[in-house]
Amino acid sequence: MLAALEEQVHFARRRFGHYEMIDFVAVLLSYAISGERTLEAFYERLQPFAHTFMALFGRERLPHRSTLSRFLAALDQAPIEALRTLFLEDLSARPPEKSEKPGGLWDRQGNHWVVFDVDGTRQVARQRAVPCTPDLPPAQRRLSEVCAPGYTGRKRGEVVRTRTTVLQAHTHQWVGMYAGADNGDYRGELRQAGKAISEYVKAQCLSLSQAVVRLDGQYGNGAIVADLAGLSYVMRGKDYDLLDMQGVQTRLTQPPDQQTSHPETGTCRALFDFPDLSLSPIGPRTRVIVATHPATETEAKIGITRGKVVYELFYTALPQAAFTPADVVDLYLHRGGFECVLADEDQEQATDRWCSHTTWGQEFWQILAQWVWNLRLELGHALHPTPMRTTEFASAQRGEPAPDPASRPASTSPCCLRAATVGPPIVHQRVCRS
Repeated sequence: MLAALEEQVHFARRRFGHYEMIDFVAVLLSYAISGERTLEAFYERLQPFAHTFMALFGRERLPHRSTLSRFLAALDQAPIEALRTLFLEDLSARPPEKSEKPGGLWDRQGNHWVVFDVDGTRQVARQRAVPCTPDLPPAQRRLSEVCAPGYTGRKRGEVVRTRTTVLQAHTHQWVGMYAGADNGDYRGELRQAGKAISEYVKAQCLSLSQAVVRLDGQYGNGAIVADLAGLSYVMRGKDYDLLDMQGVQTRLTQPPDQQTSHPETGTCRALFDFPDLSLSPIGPRTRVIVATHPATETEAKIGITRGKVVYELFYTALPQAAFTPADVVDLYLHRGGFECVLADEDQEQATDRWCSHTTWGQEFWQILAQWVWNLRLELGHALHPTPMRTTEFASAQRGEPAPDPASRPASTSPCCLRAATVGPPIVHQRVCRS
């Protein structure tokens, strides 16, 4: 890995002094593992054995904190893209399950799918009020390049930076990340994520049509459906004007195709399946599932309430014969596991820690932090091998064959989203980390 970084990631700078890029990479990789909240605290702990530490990487000197800061500030797009490419190549070349077919989701017809979660996480920054009078120069904010006013969620701050992450849902490995100030360019970042997913599945000798992308309601409109051409997807929709279409209103007065009950909240949804619905007069057509449930005294935070009924929309490109409406909704709701991974990342590595006040410097650090996460997953499995775990998340329907234990693949790889028999869809467990 380090040799590949030295050979393939190049950055030309007039004054590099005694240091090469590998010196700064070594510091940032170790910082990601350390758990220290700031670079200052990390350097204080590292200083007593700095020479020995750098010798582990074949280097002589530990770069000073200010030298690291100048290096990150001087980075441009070219080395970042080279690092991103190398990161994805390393991920594809070193799958955690080497002895058999990669983990995934097997549908009711026995087809293999690989699920990816794409969503943004936000890091906010506080900005103190400063005096603004004619006799004073304009205030210079240190984070003005990487942050801007935007949606901060429940976090406390005045400016925000959004980092769109791509997760392989079966192994919990990061596939990529793309960041921007304020709310980011979510469509542009999604297109970049689609390219990374395409390269990943190609390296795994899978068809692009076998990749399923799960997205939340931020992406739920016809423009995103058009951007995902070639990929399968499950997303929550937000084009509630579809409910006003005459054909949809007529169908909603009839019995539902299926009913499902959430095991934790007890919410009972009636599901109406529209296999080929146009999202706009000139827009794309897709499969739409309308879920309804009775409104309560508490206002529904998700969906739209009309009268005494809450309506939710789900868009998908998954085939009807392989995924029932309940399968599609359950697959989307299993996206909650992605939030757990983000929470673990915050606790164990805090990838959103500030390392640089420049866009490319911060992105350089965060790609390396994701690389460390993936390496820890691999090393954790090597230290404590965990057998593949198969989880059935939907029961068989009438007419489907019962699961045959003899037909299940050998359980020799780390816990992954996996279904093993023709019949109900089946899913996963996470890998361990060192």
